[in-house]
Amino acid sequence: MKDSFSALRFLDVGDASFRVASLPALADRGFNVERLPYATRILLENLLRREDDGAVPASDVEAVANWDPAAEPSVEIAFMPGRVLLQDFTGVPAVVDLAAMRDAMSAMGGDPEKINPLQPAELVIDHSVQVDEYGSAAALLINAEREFERNYERYAFLRWGQNAFNNFKVVPPATGIVHQVNLEYLSRVVMTGADDSGDGRPFAYPDTLVGTDSHTTMINGLGVLGWGVGGIEAEAAMLGQPISMLIPQVVGFRLVGELPEVATATDLVLRVTELLRNHGVVGKFVEFFGPGLQHLPLADRATIANMAPEYGATCGIFPVDQVSLNYLRFTGRDPALAEAYMKEQGLFHTADSPEAEYSDVLELDLGTVEPSLAGPKRPQDRVPLSQAHSSFLSQLDKLKGVGSAASKPALPVAQAGGGGAASEGGTATLAPPEVSAVDLDHGSVVIAAITSCTNTSNPSVMVAAGLLAKKAHERGLKTPAHVKTSLAPGSKVVTRYLDEAGLTSHLEALGFHLVGYGCTTCIGNSGPVPEPMRSIIQERGLVAVSVLSGNRNFEGRISPDVRANYLASPPLVVAYALAGRIDIDVHQEPLGHDVDGEPVFLRDLWPSREEIDATVSSALKAEMFHSEYSDVFHGTDEWRALPTPEGATFDWADESTYVRLPPYFVDMPREPMSPQDIHGARVLALLGDSVTTDHISPAGAIKRDSPAGKYLVERGVAPKDFNSYGSRRGNHEVMMRGTFANVRLRNRLVPEIEGGYTLHLPSGEPLSIYDASMKYQAEGVPLVVLAGKEYGTGSSRDWAAKGSLLLGVRAVVAASFERIHRSNLIGMGVLPLEFQPGETTDSLGLDGRETYDVEGLEDLFDGDFEAGAELRMTAHRDDGGSVEFRVRVRLDTPQEAQYYRHGGILQYVLRQLL
Repeated sequence: MKDSFSALRFLDVGDASFRVASLPALADRGFNVERLPYATRILLENLLRREDDGAVPASDVEAVANWDPAAEPSVEIAFMPGRVLLQDFTGVPAVVDLAAMRDAMSAMGGDPEKINPLQPAELVIDHSVQVDEYGSAAALLINAEREFERNYERYAFLRWGQNAFNNFKVVPPATGIVHQVNLEYLSRVVMTGADDSGDGRPFAYPDTLVGTDSHTTMINGLGVLGWGVGGIEAEAAMLGQPISMLIPQVVGFRLVGELPEVATATDLVLRVTELLRNHGVVGKFVEFFGPGLQHLPLADRATIANMAPEYGATCGIFPVDQVSLNYLRFTGRDPALAEAYMKEQGLFHTADSPEAEYSDVLELDLGTVEPSLAGPKRPQDRVPLSQAHSSFLSQLDKLKGVGSAASKPALPVAQAGGGGAASEGGTATLAPPEVSAVDLDHGSVVIAAITSCTNTSNPSVMVAAGLLAKKAHERGLKTPAHVKTSLAPGSKVVTRYLDEAGLTSHLEALGFHLVGYGCTTCIGNSGPVPEPMRSIIQERGLVAVSVLSGNRNFEGRISPDVRANYLASPPLVVAYALAGRIDIDVHQEPLGHDVDGEPVFLRDLWPSREEIDATVSSALKAEMFHSEYSDVFHGTDEWRALPTPEGATFDWADESTYVRLPPYFVDMPREPMSPQDIHGARVLALLGDSVTTDHISPAGAIKRDSPAGKYLVERGVAPKDFNSYGSRRGNHEVMMRGTFANVRLRNRLVPEIEGGYTLHLPSGEPLSIYDASMKYQAEGVPLVVLAGKEYGTGSSRDWAAKGSLLLGVRAVVAASFERIHRSNLIGMGVLPLEFQPGETTDSLGLDGRETYDVEGLEDLFDGDFEAGAELRMTAHRDDGGSVEFRVRVRLDTPQEAQYYRHGGILQYVLRQLL
């Protein structure tokens, strides 16, 4: 700490003494820190503490201290998170990359052990459990056994990484969802650094983090600043590289009033998501404030913060207050340092705290929130519960889509193999009783899942689901045979308090048995839809429905056999499971009939707020957190018995279909090559608006006759053992074949076909996107992707960028980008370009059959970098005509330009370490 601002102060807490980079000291120097949003104050402390003459000059500290709420972001700063959080789907490829960097470092004459996390990195294995078995007491055991059978290679690799790398810890499987484990245990609120002062006093500073899952923002509910980044950015952060960012605008969201009796935290977050998506907060921070905070328990705040990616913000933060401290204490963490530090730094919020200045302010009266769902394709598309049935019916024709039974596509469409679990050849152990075609129709609910970090971390909605199940069970209601039910809590604490409240047996009576601890249905690990249901759905082209208490419902994500997906609160998941269909007016029609034949309505089963609060108060105990997290890194006997490779570098196995040495550093020169203009490029895919990372890089099922499925079969892997794309992310051969392989992708080059197909040009031959890419690369033809607005919406999925690179894509041209995916493209050396405002492929008269030149790129790096530069693109038609237009280069900071010039973040870091 250079301390140009004389801000080094000392803080005594009990018998301990800490150094702090004092924000009040800046106030003494004339900076009005109190007017800044709390999130901006955390950024300010981060720079103040790290001030030097290199990455953090004094001018950057002054720029944040003098933040102008109305200014367009233009000043780049270097944010250094205090730690990095990973889950296994994104963490395995991150560790693969670090292992590959060690190999490259050794090959280039460097010390491989220089490739080592410099920041604490924690990985929670939570994305690999799948719902094979359901509706039985054996579900947890069977699903856990299948998880280890499928993933032992990956898990052994992670155990190697835990031993090989410093500052790297792994939370074993069957513990919980990463974000709930982070909220309940891993988060510090205030961190302490190693003592390098010589006087025995370490620094105390706010807990900050980046995570490889977009829902890292859940921790914002505890007042901890963090957000999701791509795996490649996270790897760079682990290796000591700061996160390059522009000082963001901060949108204030004032909450007033309190929730009505019938509304849940899920209903609230769906309303917040709708409002903020419509307002537009991509690339911005959102900070919640106002008198309504006092009525929101910590779990409700975490629910709202969790869905920041769905409303498009970088983060959605609540300031630390007494509620935060009470939660720390209740979950077994001493809040003394957090309380003293936050109050000393002016980071503690009270009812009397002055209102900060914001770039814009929205307001929501909590009393106006009503029960809702979101769907059938996007989390921001909120539907009031009273209109859910009519909304579904109004969209039914669109939902039938290309590739339905009636549309007869020209090529085989990548359809179904079951969910993320077993793909083709896999069936749930417990198939339903006889299900005839009469039982299924458009709108039939075939998956009802209480799942995902958003809601299973919230005791009020979980208890509400249990109480509704109890009332339904006592009335004799049963779940129809065609509904696949599952309960996947975010931590073992949930099981403890449901057991304590006597609700577990009632949930099980309706089929909601415990299937595992982890992110299941929401990530696409819903498991196969059992036969004969799957055959009926496919043969009749039915629009089957899932209802889940998750945060993601994008096309093709939940199950290949389900076309409409709705997000709902846990009690509504139970209600729709009982109804068995989505096209029911739950206010007017009964969910079922009791043992006496009397109709039972939703209003008859809905628990009161008083019932919910009383049950939570009596059933949820602090001791549960203490005991469940007392030895969180220990794991089961099966985990500890896994073989653990040794050595500083990993011994790659050629026969492995899970973990392979990636090609990113092959023949990498010591110095970067100058970027070259692009000439004669072909369009690999011509896409519309809201193309998600699920469309680009699916996480779920691998189809037998897909390029990835053929690759696995050729290597002796049976379809029942395909596992999912998410679990195969350590193998670039599988993942590049799975890029753009989503069964619901619509490439306008082949409008009659749904799935991962394109046209090879100029031959006009329809091929899978992978096969076309290989043919183009053999011909030496560079590739581009053309797209509409919000390209890359969704998870922080680095494989959407990695796969694009390996398919030969040099540039993506879109109307706009989602923040994380744009960063990921740059991190892999793929150029993000934007059309001019108002321009699209349609307005320019482009059909994707042209060849494209991108010119001016070579000049971009001749002098000092300037954000907002434009390049010239020319589309050449076969008839000799051409269209010339300008595109904006979305390298927004000098650091991003450096990453691109080096061919990606990892190449940049490796060269720095060399």
